[in-house]
Amino acid sequence: MNKMDFSLCMYKDICKALQSHKTFTVLSFLTENPKPPYIVLRHDVDRNINNALKMAELEHEFEIRSTYYFRYPKTFDVTVMKKISCLGHEIGYHYEVLDKAKGDIKKAIELFQKELKIFREFFLVDTVCMHGNPLTVWDGKDIWKAVDFKDYGLCGEAFLSVKGITYLTDTGRNWNGANNLKDRVSQANNNNSFKSTVDVIKFLQDTKENIYFNVHPERWGADFAGWLLSFLRDKFFNLCKRAIKRLRPNGIK
Repeated sequence: MNKMDFSLCMYKDICKALQSHKTFTVLSFLTENPKPPYIVLRHDVDRNINNALKMAELEHEFEIRSTYYFRYPKTFDVTVMKKISCLGHEIGYHYEVLDKAKGDIKKAIELFQKELKIFREFFLVDTVCMHGNPLTVWDGKDIWKAVDFKDYGLCGEAFLSVKGITYLTDTGRNWNGANNLKDRVSQANNNNSFKSTVDVIKFLQDTKENIYFNVHPERWGADFAGWLLSFLRDKFFNLCKRAIKRLRPNGIK
């Protein structure tokens, strides 16, 4: 297939650009405290776990290690997750318990403990990451106002523990933050001028900045059918997000 934006072919060019950088998983970044410049690479596996495996295999070809966060039970497929882990990638828990508990902090914390235990039956889970459902009103990170994630033997939370560096995410099928309601971190610089992934690749080739890079595997089609499905889904969700912005101008709770 041609190198359409947000295709796996285009992601291969990202991997080529990443080779000139020191790249870290979320865990290795938190535990090794690397000297700059560096890139922290993570993936939120919201859907299409098979595409996540293809992306993990591609990164492995380029000797890149990254963190993959999986939802429970939406993308919790132990067989595929083990394959990704065996490629050297970090496995993490993509929690959305406050949404499931409809804003009840106590129930959400109990559910977090239960689901984290299930993950740890199969994998060493040292970091977690909130899943930011744009269609709900709750901020999943609010559970950490009541408890400390370190109390669960965790080294970090992907939104809270990595901050102060340039954050790039493909949320909303763009790189400039448009249609992004919840996927935000405290960062040093804002890059709102990227019009396409080609611009991001050029930036990676030239920059000496520290970068926190988040890519959703479902968005990067391995063939035209997969690309088209992702394109249509993103278009639908972006329309929903625009409506939410009008109906909920004050944002999430």
